[in-house]
Amino acid sequence: SLRRARFSLGRNFLVLTSRGGHPLPPLHFHRGGTRELLRALQFIHDPYATTFGGFSKVTNFFRAALRPPDSPAHSRPAQDPSLPSQPDDEPGFELITCLGPRPDVTRGRPLGNWEEFLDSEGRVKNPEKVKELVFRGGITPSLRKEIWKFLLGFYPWNSTTKEREDILRVKTDEYFRMKVQWKSVSEEQEMRNSLLRGYRNLIERDVNRTDRHNTFFSGNDNPGLTLLHDVLMTYCMYNFDLGYVQGMSDLLSPILFVTQNEVESFWCLVFIFSSLQHQNFEESQEAMKQQLLQLSVLLKALDPELCDFLDSQDSGSLCFCFRWLLIWFKREFSFEDILILWEVLWTRLPCDNFHLLIACAILQSQRGELIGSDHDFNTILKHINELTMKLDLLSMLRGAEAIYLQLVRCKDLPLKVQQVLGLYVPSSSDEESPDSQSSETQRLLAQSQAAAAASSSACGSSSP
Repeated sequence: SLRRARFSLGRNFLVLTSRGGHPLPPLHFHRGGTRELLRALQFIHDPYATTFGGFSKVTNFFRAALRPPDSPAHSRPAQDPSLPSQPDDEPGFELITCLGPRPDVTRGRPLGNWEEFLDSEGRVKNPEKVKELVFRGGITPSLRKEIWKFLLGFYPWNSTTKEREDILRVKTDEYFRMKVQWKSVSEEQEMRNSLLRGYRNLIERDVNRTDRHNTFFSGNDNPGLTLLHDVLMTYCMYNFDLGYVQGMSDLLSPILFVTQNEVESFWCLVFIFSSLQHQNFEESQEAMKQQLLQLSVLLKALDPELCDFLDSQDSGSLCFCFRWLLIWFKREFSFEDILILWEVLWTRLPCDNFHLLIACAILQSQRGELIGSDHDFNTILKHINELTMKLDLLSMLRGAEAIYLQLVRCKDLPLKVQQVLGLYVPSSSDEESPDSQSSETQRLLAQSQAAAAASSSACGSSSP
């Protein structure tokens, strides 16, 4: 990010700050020169392939900050077509000029006729149609208890009624075997097991402050709180390496509220951590960093001006969105809205990263408030946190879907954006090998992560 200062004697200086928040030595311009610096930057055909790689992300902000108010915006020079293309080492810097208008999107009615989707033996005849209807309008509240168990992997879509009875019996036995393990630990044993003791303390603390406004969890000695505690403790026995991390109670409470069943809610939670948010709670936080990077890629494609502003206020890392992505907006919307939002997200339509598009929709809904005011890092964080319970879910869902449609209609969508949206299509040579698409995607993702790490390191350890 960039801080710019002017003194009455005419001396200017610029201070660059790394993404980690560490200021670099100031650049002093005692006899002017800021405009000359801008002009020099404009002659760089490809900032990613030069020593200005770490400096390139602030080029757009230089334009906005240093040019006279009445001067026209400078355009980025086109790359010489005779030169080989260079990798996009700075995620999200590539400008998109092919975005068309954002389409209008309408929502549908909640899914209400469940029986018509079941055959005579109880199999779901058309799972994709069910998911499409859930994505479009959610689920009638009285049917959530049944349909959620399909969305969350407790029951296979092609299972019969008889098979589901067998599954429930097996899963119930397995659950209570694990529950007995921690229930049978004596106080003396627990004193010699610091990990289990630590997990129990964290769970008891978080359970006592999770959704206490909801009647299912309100009051003292509430059986709902006991179920919440027991499911989380049993999960620790199921996955002792991960154990309990703050935020898990937020993900469990709506599931437990809907199913009102200890066993079913446990296995639904297992599915969430293993398939949907399996790395969000790992200590390294690599998955969260990757999602913030992907969110930055999307936002830069949609709204470069907003990204430049956030960069200028030390907020380009989008760290204020961390809670949104960790627990899927649980604290941003009402409890009733979260039930709708999550069942929409669990369909994984129209892409696995639809939650990132919702984050984009929220940020763009606030762009006028952010850009049009005197916000700095602290006030941006304060403003975002104060959005809790003030957002309209249906507007955000419509906005997120409209963003998706706007992006997929772009013919020259950058590869990184395609990857985030799951649109990457292999070349004909890749299609010849059944394993090539997966390996190529992994290679590109690894290349992107390595480049982002190298760029961040360069910004933090050297001055331009």
